[in-house]
Amino acid sequence: MPDAAPNPDADALAQGQALAAALGATAWEVDGEPGFEAEPEPPPPPPPVTPKPVAKPTPVEPAVTLEPGQILEAMLFVGGPPLDPAAVGQVIRGYTPERVRDAIDALNRRYKAQNRPYAVVPRGDGYVLAVGPQFGGVRERLFGGPREARLTQPALDVLSLVAYRQPVARADLDALRGADSAAAVRQLVRLGLIAAARRGEADAGYATTPRFLELFQLASLDDLPRLAD
Repeated sequence: MPDAAPNPDADALAQGQALAAALGATAWEVDGEPGFEAEPEPPPPPPPVTPKPVAKPTPVEPAVTLEPGQILEAMLFVGGPPLDPAAVGQVIRGYTPERVRDAIDALNRRYKAQNRPYAVVPRGDGYVLAVGPQFGGVRERLFGGPREARLTQPALDVLSLVAYRQPVARADLDALRGADSAAAVRQLVRLGLIAAARRGEADAGYATTPRFLELFQLASLDDLPRLAD
């Protein structure tokens, strides 16, 4: 029987099996061998981007323009000592004492037309915002009536001398009265009817206060009764 023809596939298979057996008996380092590179791990996905809230633009308030008359009225409402026209001119540019008087007249006309219970009245060298005399009872009910304080005759004498001759020094009061005026002066100062008046660094004596004008219902010292009267 003739020999079978050689089978190339069978030879290749036998060679492959022999090579596989030889390779299986040896430890191989795949990562260190040239020609074999480990496939890199894919990078982690980027974190989700949260959109930032868009800030709404702040509305711009329109600038408020104050009229000079409003500023003057606010200064009167603040209260305190009588409002000096010269002080108004330092706050409102161009406001002379004459213009202040005109503005106050305009305010009083408006208050009267609106039947307001108050008006701007002169007091001392300035102006105050005061409640009308017809509303005096309301003030007394709210704060109580004024506390009566009887003035002694020496105190009345000293108050009269100060009112008509102010500023007057203590020594002049003593000389005019022919008696010591210390007790009467202390009483009048305590009641807020007179106060020490200073001119510069020197003590100029005593003068009446705005409370004196208010108590005797005088707009200014010019309303004092004339000595001939």
